[in-house]
Amino acid sequence: MSETDSLTQHHIPRDFSDRFALAITKFARFFADTFFAGRYGHRAVVLETIAAVPGMVGGALQHLRSLRRMESDKGWISTLLDEAENERMHLMTFVNIAQPTRLERLLILLAQGAFFNAFFLLYLISSRTAHRVVGYFEEEAIISYTEYLAEVDRGTHPNIPAPQIAIDYWKLPPDAKLRDVIIVVREDERHHRDVNHDFADELA
Repeated sequence: MSETDSLTQHHIPRDFSDRFALAITKFARFFADTFFAGRYGHRAVVLETIAAVPGMVGGALQHLRSLRRMESDKGWISTLLDEAENERMHLMTFVNIAQPTRLERLLILLAQGAFFNAFFLLYLISSRTAHRVVGYFEEEAIISYTEYLAEVDRGTHPNIPAPQIAIDYWKLPPDAKLRDVIIVVREDERHHRDVNHDFADELA
């Protein structure tokens, strides 16, 4: 599979659970496109505060499930918690690139609170659907970061020096730029996409 094919890979919905997950994702995408338009840095700040929630919720519930059943988690807990931490580092990086406005900070409070409770409930009802939602979210994240990269390449957004936190976390060269950051973040999202779709398939 080529690099382009891997980035555009899409899980075709097979049943109601998949279609429901995709519908949630498209609704969220419509809201993000309407509110942020081409402000990709600010979009990343707000959305990454939400993107870090599923891994933490899933990791916690898988931890409790393992305790209740007194059986191995098959590595799911550490994978999900690593995902949550990785998404948090995305946030810490983009906060250094695009400082959120007061309105965006308020939106973060409201959106994260609502999403945490909704995702927690969804995971209790159907962890398979919850993981499929995350898989589709990550597909959209790849699209958004690819568009952001194109904007940087066109000069619409300045290719500023990478924040030190990004250079340290991803072990980038000292002279790394925003373009380099977007590429490694997009690669993280591709990994999360594949992991969550695989988890959903396994639960199916």
